[in-house]
Amino acid sequence: MGTMKHIIAVTNQKGGVGKTTTAVNLAAQLATERRRVLLVDLDPQGNATSSLAIDKEALPKTLYDVVVSGSSAVDIVLPTNTQNLFLLPTNSQLAQAEVDLVGLPRREFRLHDALKPVDAEVVIIDCPPALGLLTINALTAADTVLIPVQSEYFALEGLGQLLQTVQLVKQGLNQRLEILGVVLTMFNKRMTLSEQVQAEVAQHFGDKLFKTVVPRNVRLAEAPSYGRTIFEHDKWSKGARAYKHLASEVEKRLFG
Repeated sequence: MGTMKHIIAVTNQKGGVGKTTTAVNLAAQLATERRRVLLVDLDPQGNATSSLAIDKEALPKTLYDVVVSGSSAVDIVLPTNTQNLFLLPTNSQLAQAEVDLVGLPRREFRLHDALKPVDAEVVIIDCPPALGLLTINALTAADTVLIPVQSEYFALEGLGQLLQTVQLVKQGLNQRLEILGVVLTMFNKRMTLSEQVQAEVAQHFGDKLFKTVVPRNVRLAEAPSYGRTIFEHDKWSKGARAYKHLASEVEKRLFG
């Protein structure tokens, strides 16, 4: 089936900004809206994989085998506890891919090529917190980039470097690449700092900034340790509500 795929790279080379939380819960909510969604865990920490209750050390094959050895992604994709949500799983072996990819033909296109036969309406790639070859592979495979930004003082620090990388990939490797949007995470509305950051990011990104802000939320933080999405863990929480709203904004931008 050759359905039109929308491929989104969720990326920010700063760690701890809610990147995996955003990738996992956005994917889960879009799947609940009856879209066929593939989540690609491209972070060697494998947090997206364990967030979906998959034992990453017990996997016979992972994304490493796909991007490095050319195994078929279709054979490695796993179903999850959320209907319509599928996962390309990862474990720590993927860290080795940064080195192993260097000598390979089409090294920036390995993920792009691997995703071609996969049947999904939306593919969400959880990128590692670094601008290495894995992230370049994500940006080369993607149509759009979603950037989670933590509501804190140095929110925009390092974003210049990310935007520059996006520009370089767009010029040299993937002319389709656009920014889908920027989402503020870990927002604490009791702190005026969060609001200052919001104003600063809005000034910087204009209408690319999503209206939804993701709050600092205990339920969101603890869900992954139970191997659950926020919707399985506490669907009435503020965090669940935020990702529901974000998903509908994303759907509007993707499907009109």
